[in-house]
Amino acid sequence: MASHHRILGIGDNTVDTYVSARVQYPGGNAVNVAALARRLGARSAYLGCVGEDAGGRLVLDALRAEDVDVSRVRVRPGENARAFVSHDRGDRRFLGSHPGVRAQYRLSDADFDYVAGFDLVHTSVYSDLGPELPRLAAAARQLSFDCSDRWDDALLGQVAGAMDVLFLSAAHLREEDCRALLERCIGHGARCAVATRGAAGALAADAGGGVHRQDVFPAEVVDTLGAGDGFITAFLLARLDGRPLPDCLQAGARFAARVCGWQGGFGHGRPWDGDGGHHLERAP
Repeated sequence: MASHHRILGIGDNTVDTYVSARVQYPGGNAVNVAALARRLGARSAYLGCVGEDAGGRLVLDALRAEDVDVSRVRVRPGENARAFVSHDRGDRRFLGSHPGVRAQYRLSDADFDYVAGFDLVHTSVYSDLGPELPRLAAAARQLSFDCSDRWDDALLGQVAGAMDVLFLSAAHLREEDCRALLERCIGHGARCAVATRGAAGALAADAGGGVHRQDVFPAEVVDTLGAGDGFITAFLLARLDGRPLPDCLQAGARFAARVCGWQGGFGHGRPWDGDGGHHLERAP
């Protein structure tokens, strides 16, 4: 369905590398949100930094194939960021990563002018944009941020007050602890806060009051990678439509189930010959 909304993903990208299958997919939170928003009918763009290697070309080629604007992407000498993933009977495990060149850029005045042309800008904890966030929040009509599972009180205190929507991965928390976490985010100044909990569903709160809960939708699971980014994308588009918070949660959960039905964050897999693995930083 066509949408009049304009969405910008800014910051992180990676090449999700399935080691046992020897296949690689374009990915990263900001890239996935841009690509999936386009699939849902929005006009979207990605601003970030890719390597000049095969991984960087994969990310750019996939975004162009999805009709995502990449006119402000920087291409830098060196390897693109990579994440290494293993699979065992359907379960995935992150083996490690290397950051590549993704953070080798600074936002210019022209970039901030570009940001101002979008209805919503989305970035993440992996985007290394901490010093730029205040100016980014001032330039963007709306700003959302994915903390993934790397949040702590220090990060929440730093970023929440600038955010229209704040996402956190909290599968390890009990529901009552998630509710308290969301209320804390609202107390820090976030206009809306969402905690995704894997198979346990999701919770969301906004300054209007109350915490809402959403169960997962049934899915024919091919690959769960990217499902969380699918949830974020559909939630944000529903919120831009002005829909109430329970409807936004439902839209996110429904699309997350769809994303589970294909390989990678949004497909475009290519064979992997082992390049890019020699700088592997092991996952903890």
